[in-house]
Amino acid sequence: MTPQKSLLTELYSLLPEIQGIRQRIHAHPELGFQELATAALVADYLRQLDIEVHEQVGKTGVVGVLKGTAGISARSIGLRADMDALPIHEQTQLPYQSTIAGQMHACGHDGHTAVLLATAAYLAKHRDFAGTVHFIFQPAEEGLGGAQAMIDEGLFTRFPCDVIFALHNWPSLPPGHIGVNPGPMMAAADSFTVTVKGHGGHGAHPYLSKDPVVASAQLITALQTIVARNVHPFESAVVTVSAMQAGNIQAFSVIPDVVILCGTVRTFSDKVQAQIMQRMQQICDGIAATFDMTIQLDYQKLFPATINTPEYAELVARTATELFGADQVDANLIPSMGAEDFSFMLRQRPGAYFRLGQGGAEQGRVLHNANFDFNDAVIPQGAAMFVRIAQNFLAQTTTTTLNLG
Repeated sequence: MTPQKSLLTELYSLLPEIQGIRQRIHAHPELGFQELATAALVADYLRQLDIEVHEQVGKTGVVGVLKGTAGISARSIGLRADMDALPIHEQTQLPYQSTIAGQMHACGHDGHTAVLLATAAYLAKHRDFAGTVHFIFQPAEEGLGGAQAMIDEGLFTRFPCDVIFALHNWPSLPPGHIGVNPGPMMAAADSFTVTVKGHGGHGAHPYLSKDPVVASAQLITALQTIVARNVHPFESAVVTVSAMQAGNIQAFSVIPDVVILCGTVRTFSDKVQAQIMQRMQQICDGIAATFDMTIQLDYQKLFPATINTPEYAELVARTATELFGADQVDANLIPSMGAEDFSFMLRQRPGAYFRLGQGGAEQGRVLHNANFDFNDAVIPQGAAMFVRIAQNFLAQTTTTTLNLG
């Protein structure tokens, strides 16, 4: 039996236990920074494996530390999984569906946690490596900045990592397929709010008012020209106005004083991000002058782009090819305009973020959907990737040290 086959066989033997843990987490979802029961479950399981455990790293985060027994080495690797759920009411009708109204694991973080626990179980049994593996269970990935919270509480000073890796299930890829890119994987996610202040009045006498609704209509149209007319065609960006609040729907003859717009900007480079911010401000100022009113732009940078280190994206692709064959690997996966706060960790340490195919999109079971469920059958494949990435990296004789922060 080949080493790859032996690894997968042993991981599949762990599946009934790990699947039970995954479904238990699924039935008891917890939102960001509220993952108390999930964190306790993770910590207890790691302790049963005789892994050193550190709790409350980044409020509700957990870090497990496992040192190899094959000699002394300063090399170290971080493997990260997110734990939080989403404020969505589950509609799957599964036997283990959410027991908490309005909360569910609609993004598969329960599965990611299970994958990393399976990885820990295997490596705790097979400690014949030199170096240290850090199992990082992160809270609050869904928009609350759990990765940055862990970093702020000393993640990489308390648990030094030469490199760091993470995975995310991907319903658009068939089960067991691996997708990675040597550069961008996920976009930077920013938010903006635009407040358009005019002077309300009677709809029959618009000449006596300064109509913020008309100005807002012009503003929305102008903002859509930024990507088409200012961003280089070989760059990628999105500017979306996603909500508009104006007036009273019952007051058909009343022009309001104020209109509020909000939306999101997605980019892959700091240069394009800065360009869009500048053009948005210029457009707001120009339309304010044109319509003789005040327009205020509040632009918030939320998550940076998730950019893989090419060397470690190649390690992911090579490892996947060894495990599953070249036909199961997409080493140039098209990046997503979604965002991921693992990006904060990749700004501190080199590493890579990759996709674990799980299928389901063809049946409409997509991420952040009330009918989503993680495919337990791919837990051994995800764990095998983490195990072999750790073993391959720790077996290297040199360390690339990059600090992108």
